[in-house]
Amino acid sequence: MRLLRSRCTSSTGRSIHIVALGNEGDAFHQDNRPSGLIRTYLGRSPLVSGDESSLLLNATSTVARPVFTEYQASAFGNVKLVVHDCPVWDIFDSDWYTSRNLIGGADIIVIKYNVNDKFSFHEVKDNYIPVIKRALNSVPVIIAAVGTRQNEKMPVLKAEASHYNADLNNLLFCCQCVDVVFYNPDLKEVAEAHKIVLCAVSHVFMLLFNVKSPADIQDSSIIRTTQDLFAINRDPAFPGASQESPGNPPLRVIVKDGLFCSCLSDILRFIYSGAFQWEELEEDIRKKLKDSGDVSNVIEKVKCILKTPGKLTKVRGDSGPHSFSAVESSFHLANSFTAFNCLRNCKTYQARKPLWFYNTSLKFFLNKPMLADVVFEIQGTTVPAHRAVLVARCEVMAAMFNGNYMEAKSVLIPVYGVSKETFLSFLEYLYTDSCCPAGIFQAMCLLICAEMYQVSRLQHICELFIITQLQSMPSRELASMNLDIVDLLKKAKFHHSDCLSTWLLHFIATNYLIFSQKPEFQDLSVEERSFVEKHRWPSNMYLKQLAEYRKYIHSRKCRCLVM
Repeated sequence: MRLLRSRCTSSTGRSIHIVALGNEGDAFHQDNRPSGLIRTYLGRSPLVSGDESSLLLNATSTVARPVFTEYQASAFGNVKLVVHDCPVWDIFDSDWYTSRNLIGGADIIVIKYNVNDKFSFHEVKDNYIPVIKRALNSVPVIIAAVGTRQNEKMPVLKAEASHYNADLNNLLFCCQCVDVVFYNPDLKEVAEAHKIVLCAVSHVFMLLFNVKSPADIQDSSIIRTTQDLFAINRDPAFPGASQESPGNPPLRVIVKDGLFCSCLSDILRFIYSGAFQWEELEEDIRKKLKDSGDVSNVIEKVKCILKTPGKLTKVRGDSGPHSFSAVESSFHLANSFTAFNCLRNCKTYQARKPLWFYNTSLKFFLNKPMLADVVFEIQGTTVPAHRAVLVARCEVMAAMFNGNYMEAKSVLIPVYGVSKETFLSFLEYLYTDSCCPAGIFQAMCLLICAEMYQVSRLQHICELFIITQLQSMPSRELASMNLDIVDLLKKAKFHHSDCLSTWLLHFIATNYLIFSQKPEFQDLSVEERSFVEKHRWPSNMYLKQLAEYRKYIHSRKCRCLVM
């Protein structure tokens, strides 16, 4: 029996049978995924069945093999479309009569191949088109090149790894922008630190530095820990006070607990590294404090410092009352802090992944005056910021605030060449290691700002965002959009975004018919125009052959017999 029925007429209208042949996947995806071409034209729900037991008849035997997947849809109101899709070409490897039997009942033949698979194209052209021509008389054949043409010379953007953790951890050792100094009970200096980092992970330090009041925290254990561990000293007769720099000297904090103070450098290193390496912290404390009770006492104080107000830690398994392999934290992404909760003598449990506090908790201080020690003036408005974060995350600002520049001694710093919105997005990246541009224009503005301050990873993120947005646009949207692609190209070149500028040139060439009709196409330089013309698609040869084919079809006055 024949696999495909001949065309028929029913009470609902005519039925048209289409046979789709060929694999539209590229050389790296030779699988049996649903045909994107068919689903594009028939919609997402036309699949009826996958016929895995269709019989191929030849002169000598009957062979069972998976052949066609059937789709059905309606077109022009009452015309029923039945499509049988076969991605496997080896159905033609039998004799000529079998091949003719397979396709003889079709009203239309669609031959598919991937536009980037040259082997598939030559296989269709040299092997299968001749077979189909011999098997058919007047059935129309449509050849479809599926996919997006890939240019082998297109630049590949490699994502730059984040160094956010290392930046903040290095801040502890660089001794820049220090605004708090810790002393032991004997008034001997122990360690230097930064209020913004300490407050980002601890409500105890927020209370100590007046970022929050006891009424805001409403947790007696945090208030008691703050009072028992620390005391602020503002006495002008303090030893060494006369040698402090005038203006805004670092805040002096006395650590009342001697054992805790002896381990303070290790505790600060633990906090600056993300506050999750508990095993290393415990090991460091054990080396300094031989008594296990003292070790437990210091660890419990660290836990109380990092406690979230009003929260309790759940207990899930342990490896001993003093074994701290990791502590799991809950993230508060809005206006609260990331921290973990625990009570005295509680047991810890293993966290499944390391935790990093600052990328969420530092956002709490973004564009807020709390602890701010620098103010940027942009377009008549002001944006408060924190030197410690800026120095840790941006080498240009580190040089600006610590070199022989006026910004090093000034609190109010004017910013030119960028909008407030763009500069806030730039600061958001510095504070959180992430950004989300509103569109291509905003991404390009942010790229320019990143280039100005030499933040290369942010440049790459903006490049990737622009490329992804342009790649996702259909042809109609590219043709109608108001974005000047040539201006985008020139800005990318001017601001040393080599990967983006090269990609944009290829993009213009690949979409030649769209961009060559736009007025800004004339703004391309002679060199750029030459490149685009050389790599353009479709090429002049293709357009010439297409025009000749259309002229030939028109001269024969061909029309669709089916419709």
